[in-house]
Amino acid sequence: MAAPRRVDVLVPSAASWDRVGEAAEGESTRVVRTQPESRRSIAMDSNHQSNYKLSKTEKKFLRKQIKARHTLLRHEGIETVSYATQSLIVANGGLGNRVSRNQLLPVLEKCGLVDALLMPPNKPYSFVRYKTVEESKKAYDTLNGKVIVDDLGQQIILYLNFVEKAQWKELGLQALPPGLMVIEDIISSEDEKMLLESVNWTEDTDNQNFQKSLKHRRVKHFGYEFHYENNHVDKDKPLPGGLPDICDSILEKWLKEGFIKHKPDQLTVNQYEPGHGIPAHVDTHSAFEDEIVSLSLGSEIVMDFKHPDGVTVPIMLPCRSLLVMTGESRYLWTHGITPRKFDTIQASRGPKSGIITGDVEDLTLSKRGIRTSFTFRKVRQTPCNCSYPLVCDSQMKETPTSFPESDKEASQLEQEYVHQVYEEIARHFSSTRHTPWPHIVEFLKALPSGSLVADIGCGNGKYLGINKELYMIGCDHSQNLVDICREKHYQALVCDALAVPIRSGSCDACISIAVIHHFATAERRVAALQELVRLLRPGGKALIYVWAMEQEYNKKKSKYLRENRISQGKKEEISNDTSVQELLVKQMPDVGNQDSAPSVPSINDFQDRGCNSRKVTNSKLPIHTNRTSFHSQDLLVPWHLKENPGKGKSIEPFGPLGSHDPGPVFHRYYHVFCEGEMEAACQTLSNISILQSYYDQGNWCVILQKV
Repeated sequence: MAAPRRVDVLVPSAASWDRVGEAAEGESTRVVRTQPESRRSIAMDSNHQSNYKLSKTEKKFLRKQIKARHTLLRHEGIETVSYATQSLIVANGGLGNRVSRNQLLPVLEKCGLVDALLMPPNKPYSFVRYKTVEESKKAYDTLNGKVIVDDLGQQIILYLNFVEKAQWKELGLQALPPGLMVIEDIISSEDEKMLLESVNWTEDTDNQNFQKSLKHRRVKHFGYEFHYENNHVDKDKPLPGGLPDICDSILEKWLKEGFIKHKPDQLTVNQYEPGHGIPAHVDTHSAFEDEIVSLSLGSEIVMDFKHPDGVTVPIMLPCRSLLVMTGESRYLWTHGITPRKFDTIQASRGPKSGIITGDVEDLTLSKRGIRTSFTFRKVRQTPCNCSYPLVCDSQMKETPTSFPESDKEASQLEQEYVHQVYEEIARHFSSTRHTPWPHIVEFLKALPSGSLVADIGCGNGKYLGINKELYMIGCDHSQNLVDICREKHYQALVCDALAVPIRSGSCDACISIAVIHHFATAERRVAALQELVRLLRPGGKALIYVWAMEQEYNKKKSKYLRENRISQGKKEEISNDTSVQELLVKQMPDVGNQDSAPSVPSINDFQDRGCNSRKVTNSKLPIHTNRTSFHSQDLLVPWHLKENPGKGKSIEPFGPLGSHDPGPVFHRYYHVFCEGEMEAACQTLSNISILQSYYDQGNWCVILQKV
């Protein structure tokens, strides 16, 4: 007779595993209550399972356990096992949901001698390896369902399961970006106090040095005003008073000791609240000299440096340290601060300067405080002649990107190069829109039955019938696309995405898929986001997709680039098309002085200049070559119209261009978003929180919630 087989079933919470492996950086799973059944594992004798009747709650958690294992395997490649081993995976006990090493390790050590605790960065789980199988089994039996409190005081529940090995592929050793230097303790704590006290954040807002408080930080400028829309200054309009007197002796000391080579004449003071940051960017080459230095006060921070090839190097900037960027680190690498309340740091080193390595046995969390940065620059008076001409605005030969000068110009641009075009191509466009995107489907299917959902910019209604349990209404600016929706018996109406005729606070959810990148100014894009938030009830969620500048991300090409299988003859056809247009299309006639932009939250604080956009006076836009990388953030994308469309093949992130048959060519305006730009735009809104942001096949995506 065979010995009875013990089957241990992990019982995860309903909330915790729906997104395992998909949790965004800093996202947490919060559990406010638990039932007794969820705090233990279910042991069953396989020969007597027929005599063991599972309760309704146990059946529910058994289903969740099966789903959890599948999710781990599918998204993380982690396979759990049903027999006892020395190693366990601790679900919910990860850096990604704000559990630090100092919190988790003592809990684990109560069950035995911990041989290793591996905490991968940004993941909502960790691995623990005990000295013996017996100790591992004790942890499994004791800690499954244990409630602990994260660093923000939220209760979360740990769930453990056995794995064959506790291992994680670590990043190779990295070096500081060339030209980068961090000097610790550059000033005394007394000098730090004086500098912080010297900044008057309550002075009259008419003062030219004062910039109205941005949504996610406070800013003041000295010497010259730093313009965030182009990372530049107006060299002909210096601010009165120059730099604060308190800075003179400090700068002279740095010059004398060789830390800096130029005495700065421009200063920007930023104050960051915990949880806020600044998008990745490169300060415009032609605006400033080689040397840019930033003094960190009040709190340490991790700043991310990213090379154009995708390599990212996180660097700790301790309190009272000086960051000096010269050469390649200043001109080629972007630098930015990811919005989050905790940074992943080296446990053994703490807040010491240097690279945050991928050593998962030595990572923990550091809670951010209020940080004030003093960033000094020397305004350049001559063109830049750096060694990076392909990304240097002084040396680039391409026609620069143009921005409309007013809201009226932007509206005219959208009318000609968005609205009129979609009316003309509606049938052909619809024929290429037949495959829903998986993550959008997941969002819609996860909504509660009976939810009222608005699809703002619904196109041909591809998503209106995904979940029959929802009440969905679509709207689009194109009458012809709305007619197609109605032919499919969907509820749809014609309207402007900036003025949706739906009552405020009436929607449980909204989706905006491939819409906001058609608005021609940053203010109008923010206004479109604000309109989505207006429609939501408190607690309602919105999913937003926009085209990404980065069509190659994490060393993987998007589907848009991968499907570039055009024959030589078709290449010539496209080439001829763009040469006829001379790669430029006139935006609109000169409209002179126009009405000012509508009153929307200021977005001067977000910086998409990492992609080298800049404001210019001529009114022309480059035409994009389909199936190639983007070289400008603001451009016109060709659509080759097929007069009698069948079912075409998508060849853009959301599939415009279904055919290369000869026919009229239309051009649609796009603003493609740089990494971090959509989050920064969302942060200008009030009463929202960003639940998740991610990259999906050439698109930047955000899920936000109205609070």
